[in-house]
Amino acid sequence: MNAALFSKLLAEFLGTYALIFAGTGAIVVDQLSGGTITHLGVALTWGLIVMVLIYTFGDLSGAHLNPAVSISFTVAGRFSIRELPSYLIAQLTGALAASETLHLLFPQRSLLGATLPEGGCLQSFILEFLLTLILMIVILNVSHGAKEKGITAGIAIGATIALEALFAGPISGASMNPFRSLAPALVSGHFEHLWIYLTAPLLGALVAVPLFGFLRQEGPSS
Repeated sequence: MNAALFSKLLAEFLGTYALIFAGTGAIVVDQLSGGTITHLGVALTWGLIVMVLIYTFGDLSGAHLNPAVSISFTVAGRFSIRELPSYLIAQLTGALAASETLHLLFPQRSLLGATLPEGGCLQSFILEFLLTLILMIVILNVSHGAKEKGITAGIAIGATIALEALFAGPISGASMNPFRSLAPALVSGHFEHLWIYLTAPLLGALVAVPLFGFLRQEGPSS
């Protein structure tokens, strides 16, 4: 492995670790403290950590931090398929390390910020699909190739995640990231409805690629 690729993978590992640690950590602390952080605070935590990570790692790895984003960038022809498996491994290990850290810090919180539907499964599936579709269109529009970087990207993507978490979080959990849901499930052993959060965000992100191409009048491979 060359030094440049190692730097990218380390950035994806650290970035995904920070994302899951801060985002699901806010949920855990909010539950533990009787709602001190509040739903608004949790939503803002997700948006702010993404914004910070884009400014921190955007120039290095592109700050994907999400397998749905990496896979969609690949389908759009913006990201090398050779690097995709390594990115996915880095993201998954970062997410798992964050959930393990929270488990050590708060062993009494069994769910560790896991995403669970409050209503019906179909309702949450549709929400997660649409939330990620919107998010991916924003990402494709403000990113440079396969890199989420720059002032516009940080603000736009962070604000989108905070906004969607604000209104959809109480219903579906507003995951928009398969590994964000998979890591707490694996560490806590709670796999209820996990299929929703593994499939709906990925489908939503993939559908965003040709839709964005149509809007911009560019093919999926441009």
